[in-house]
This record gives sequence, structure tokens and C-alpha cells, in this order.
Amino acid sequence: MTDRGNSALRRSKDCLQVGPSSMRWDNGALIIDINEISSLPIISRMRGQIRLQPSGLTSVEMPLTPDGAHVWRPFAPTARISVKLEAKGWQFDGHGYFDSNFGTRSLEEDFSTWTWARYPTANGSTCFYDANRRDGSVLDAAINFDEDGSARAVSGPPKTPFKRTLWALKRDTRADVGTTPKQVKTMLDAPFYSRSVVQTTIDGERVEGVHEALDLNRYGSNLIKPMLAVRVPRRKNWTF
Repeated sequence: MTDRGNSALRRSKDCLQVGPSSMRWDNGALIIDINEISSLPIISRMRGQIRLQPSGLTSVEMPLTPDGAHVWRPFAPTARISVKLEAKGWQFDGHGYFDSNFGTRSLEEDFSTWTWARYPTANGSTCFYDANRRDGSVLDAAINFDEDGSARAVSGPPKTPFKRTLWALKRDTRADVGTTPKQVKTMLDAPFYSRSVVQTTIDGERVEGVHEALDLNRYGSNLIKPMLAVRVPRRKNWTF
């Protein structure tokens, strides 16, 4: 993730380009070309291509607050990906997804914590969105997506806590009664945010998928928030 100014932006119907990196649709596949240099503590080049082939696109938009100030948009909840980066061990194929969040207010204004997870299943994928809002209400959503992208709200299994992160971040996800989720791979472990591969059981099916936990009380603190300026590189005066 790199911060750039307006001069680095180009848009068209099928392409979004920011500096030397871009995303474009090509015959139903999303092609992501990456050409970046990472920030401290390990400065290295990230360059290559990711190809995402959705099995179906959705028209679903889910408001995360009653006034619609925050929206989750699962463009392609079920997809295949092919990753070919110019680094040893970063070439693989697998299942994936493509989604985004939009908002008109900062997350910490409206939420204290949330967890999100997307698990591939035999018939498509299942997503869970659970959040605690600042006004005391909760978001409690479970959605099944068929292979073609068709979506339907379902009654998910109960929220079940599992092991905290290295930064002692609390985590839970949905799991059938009598089973306990577990982390099988760390993807990102930060003081306020965790992304990992988690194994759980949903309706008798054992699944593994991407799970995230976010503590916005920590994120909004005067101690933690300034650290992002160190972790996110800034590139000025980009010209094509």
C-alpha cells in the first residue's frame, strides 16, 4: 500500500492505475499488475501480476450502519487466483475473492471492534461480518454465496472465541457448537489488526479461509495511529 497524489491517478471504464501499479478487467478476469517498493523495516521490491477469475459477480451491497455511512461490497466472493510475483516462493494458484469497503466517515467514529471472515465451501463461499458499533448496537451478518454470485442471508453458527494474537488482540468467528476455530497461518499481525487463515466448522463442513479482526479503540489511539505514517510509504510527484 503506497500513498500517492492525484497526478499518479488514471481511470477508464475497465482500468484503475495508481502510479506504476494497476487493476484492469480483461475478458472477465481482473488483472492486477504490481510494481512497488515496500517501506521500513524491510525495504524490498514487490513486482509481478495477480490474475483473479471470478466464478460470478454480485450486485450485493451491505450497509454496515443504519444510515449507510459504511458499505461492504463483495464484488466476487468466489474466485480462482493465480499469483506470479518476482520473489522466491510467491508463485501459486488457489481460491480467492474480491471485495471492498466504502465509507463517508472514519471507521473509528462508528465502530469499536469488528471481525470479518470469508470461507470457501463446497457450493461457493460463506462470509461473516460481526461488529460492535459505538451507539451500542451490533452488526450480525452471515451470507452464503453460490458459485454464480447469488447471495442469501442465513442464520450462521454462534460466534466462538479462539486464541488471541501475538499483540493480545481478541478474536472470534463462527463455528458449529462443540468446535473451536484455530489459526493455521499468520498473514498480518499488528497492534490493532490481525489477518490470518483460520480453520473452523460450518454446518458440519470443515473450512479454511481468511479472517480479520480489528480493534478501532487501539487504532484511534494517539500512540498507535502515528505509526501508520512509518509503515505506509509516500511517493510524491509521480508523472506518467
